[in-house]
Amino acid sequence: MSPPVRIIGHFASAFAHRVEAALCLKGVPYELIQEDLFNKSELLLTNNPVHKKVPVLLHGDHAICESLVILEYVDEAFDGQPLLPIDSYDRAMARFWADFMDNKLLKLFWLAHWTEGEVQKGLAKELKENLALLEAQLRGKRFFGGDTVSYLDVVYCWFGPWLNVVEEVTGVTVVDESEYPALRQWEKDYNSCEALKPCMPDKDQVVAYYTENVERYKMYANAWAQQ
Repeated sequence: MSPPVRIIGHFASAFAHRVEAALCLKGVPYELIQEDLFNKSELLLTNNPVHKKVPVLLHGDHAICESLVILEYVDEAFDGQPLLPIDSYDRAMARFWADFMDNKLLKLFWLAHWTEGEVQKGLAKELKENLALLEAQLRGKRFFGGDTVSYLDVVYCWFGPWLNVVEEVTGVTVVDESEYPALRQWEKDYNSCEALKPCMPDKDQVVAYYTENVERYKMYANAWAQQ
């Protein structure tokens, strides 16, 4: 018997969704352990003492942390559809654009929606400049790797289920369809992917969670913007 696969995560976490999506694409059964993000459990703190964040993949006796690291582990540890490209150059480019998401887009995406006034305008402008680079990567393709969902699509899930949620809760639209048609079409295709249906978050549940924590998220965003 193969060891059990569990994820310490949260239904509203796009980072945790990355791991769920990877396992779904591989056809690996798993258990999602819902973490209280504002009152962290001993299970999380014991298995991720460095970052103290979700997700954590528990595979038998092994604990693997950080979503991008987990994606590569899942790709190597389990049979099924490869997530990363086979070609060495294509793999390097996939890792490059994954780093682009987490280091060039993520902070801007979050802050451009949760801050206000001149700060928000400046961040939205910078985000749009980076989004133009991303839009160019998608032109002529259905998904980042071609015709099917793969590694980079999972990495960019922030622009899948979470984009519409954040826009609805904050009332801010930065990723305008007239400017980024390929990205907005990708959003629709990702959200309707049959293989990912078991791990797609319930939009109403995520909207309710974000709405309940609006002031908390605004406070975090304003503090992050000053760093």
